[in-house]
Amino acid sequence: MEKIASFTVNHLDLLPGVYVSRQDKVGVETITTFDLRMTAPNREPVMNTAEMHTIEHLGATFLRNDPEYKDRVIYFGPMGCRTGFYLVLAGDLTSKEVAPLITRMYEFIRDFKGDIPGAAARDCGNYLDQNLPMANFLANRYLENTLYNIKEECLVYPE
Repeated sequence: MEKIASFTVNHLDLLPGVYVSRQDKVGVETITTFDLRMTAPNREPVMNTAEMHTIEHLGATFLRNDPEYKDRVIYFGPMGCRTGFYLVLAGDLTSKEVAPLITRMYEFIRDFKGDIPGAAARDCGNYLDQNLPMANFLANRYLENTLYNIKEECLVYPE
C-alpha cells in the first residue's frame, strides 16, 4: 500500500503552525483540510484528551457560528496523535487566508468561561472528559507562541 499524504510529512522538522494538509475535489468544489499543529511532534508532550475534547467543543461551536465561515465548515476535530486538530473547509483556501479565523477561534477558546457547549450527558458521549482551564491555557500558548506572529515556515509543510 502507498503511504497516505499525512504520513509523508517529516514530523521531525514540523513546527506548530497552520498548514494545508490536503486539497480534494468533490464535484466542482475544492475541499481544503488544514493541520492546526499546536505542539511540535515527538519533541513536546502531547495534549491530554480532556483539554482536547474541550477545545473540540469550543472550536466547533465557534466555527459553526462564525458569520463568514459557518457555511463552509465541514469538520473540526482532534488528531489521533494529540498534537493538534484538523479543520476541513469548503473552498480553495490557503493557510494565510484562514489564519485570522484560526486566531479568532483560539482567542474565543482562551477567553471562554462558563458551561462548555454540548458538555452534557444528553449531548455528548463522554461529557465528563473536559478540562476548560487547560484548554484556555493551551489556546493562549498557541496564540502567543505561534498565531500572533506566525512565520512563513509555519504556514507551509517542511520539505
